[in-house]
Amino acid sequence: QVQLVESGGGLVQAGGSLRLSCAASGNIFNINTMGWYRQAPGKQRELVAIITRGGNTNYADSVKGRFTISRDNAKNTVYLQMNSLIREDTAVYYCTARRWSSDYWGQGTQVTVSS
Repeated sequence: QVQLVESGGGLVQAGGSLRLSCAASGNIFNINTMGWYRQAPGKQRELVAIITRGGNTNYADSVKGRFTISRDNAKNTVYLQMNSLIREDTAVYYCTARRWSSDYWGQGTQVTVSS
């Protein structure tokens, strides 16, 4: 099993920044892709950004140029730097990790952007 613990969410004004962190623990050997999804009220969970162990990244079009995903393999931690936040970024953000064919999820952290 892999445990994921997110931190860094909160309330921020539009145009501001937040940095999310997600630390993996447990059976972390061979974790490949890590990333972030989000779910806004009344909407389906959607991809925000993912990063492979080798550093390849993929972003949702809605966050390109504003969000940056990074990873510290030595610390088994993935980060999401969110800049130029807008109200539409308000959601619960979930960390995810893939180990072999299994996907693991964190408990989620709330990000609220006020106008």
